[in-house]
Amino acid sequence: MAFEALQEKFSRIVKSIKGESKLTEKNMEAMLKEVRIALLEADVNYKVVKVFVSNVKEKALGQEVYTKLNPSEMVIKIVKDELVELLGSDRSELIYNKNKPTIIMLVGLQGSGKTTTAAKLANLMKNKLKKKVLLAACDVYRPAAIDQLAQLATQLKVDLVNMGDKVNPVDIALKAKEKAYNDHYDVLIIDTAGRLQIDEPLMEELKNIKSKVNPDEILLLTDALAGQDTVNVAKTFNDTLGLTGDIMSKMDGDSRGGAALSISYVTGVPIKFIGTGEKISDLDIFYPERMAERILGMGDVLSLIDKVQENIDEKEAKKAVNKMMGGKFTLDDMLSQMKQIQKLGSLKSLMKLIPGAPKISDAQFKLVEDEMKNFEVIINSMTKEERENPDILKNSRKCRIAKGSGKTNADVNRVLKKYEEMKKQTKMMKDFKKGGRFPSGF
Repeated sequence: MAFEALQEKFSRIVKSIKGESKLTEKNMEAMLKEVRIALLEADVNYKVVKVFVSNVKEKALGQEVYTKLNPSEMVIKIVKDELVELLGSDRSELIYNKNKPTIIMLVGLQGSGKTTTAAKLANLMKNKLKKKVLLAACDVYRPAAIDQLAQLATQLKVDLVNMGDKVNPVDIALKAKEKAYNDHYDVLIIDTAGRLQIDEPLMEELKNIKSKVNPDEILLLTDALAGQDTVNVAKTFNDTLGLTGDIMSKMDGDSRGGAALSISYVTGVPIKFIGTGEKISDLDIFYPERMAERILGMGDVLSLIDKVQENIDEKEAKKAVNKMMGGKFTLDDMLSQMKQIQKLGSLKSLMKLIPGAPKISDAQFKLVEDEMKNFEVIINSMTKEERENPDILKNSRKCRIAKGSGKTNADVNRVLKKYEEMKKQTKMMKDFKKGGRFPSGF
């Protein structure tokens, strides 16, 4: 995930400053030096780093943090506020029109994943924001892009204006705008053409579409892995078109995060969405404050709540809880709970959202995820009767299940041990509900 190395460094810096009995000019300078090095190593623009460190120092002196009762907390707050400012502050929110369609023009270089991102944006707006969305295929130079967008629109059950590759892109955009108004769509997303590099014909065409369609938002798709080149591309597009925002893709990759921390300050263009994977659902609204807290190792509880609300069926969850409280907890229920957790994403990504979560190695994460997969295979190798009543699982049945799942008797026993632990915890929760306090040892 982007910012991973930066997050580790900032977590160490935060921990060290919290460990100081009092804040002095000397340890403040040492902390700022560490911050400067961490940002430069993360490929943040050197001008941005200079301003950032200067602002933190100036605000710390201005608020007289040395004389405060909790000076380290004050400094951490100042650092967090400056990170939020770097990431775009409150300018990251996309504003929707109330009584007419919101027109979004998506621009970017060829090969950046623009067409897929147009579909991801449509998916997010339709399913998460409950908007009626229309797509427009304006990349007439790549017939494959039109076909791809048509397939994705069908998959998402979103309407598409597709006039083929023999029509002027401006005419397609105008036709899409007309349809969006006449049929009362909430959002129109225009997928425009890109080039392998920025050139005059590309910019002229984009300027023509802008002047004729008058979009509310012009969003540039950039690549987090491209580093400072991303900032240069954004500057050129912004100078020509007047961008309103950025969609930064590949934020799930191993980029150092410098582009995300530089782009808004250098260009004035805030990040509005981030791509977090290859799936059509892997696009998130960007919240600068949440990201700043994650960089500082504070977790991101609000994003965790969002994930739960989006992926967990509330009715099914209540049904499962009621069943557990009623003392009816089967292996099927345990498997169902594991699958619900898997819907939220990788365990590693979830742990990053939890404040104060312990540091767990990649190898440990893999062990846990492999064990969950093994549990599923083993439980699926049982009969319905065995899953509902595990007490009948004697040695002969365990041997059959182990053989059928390609595992060992020890693996089967591990599943049953985990089941008994969860069953015990369920009983404790039931007792708590009755008595109002957890029993000893919970």
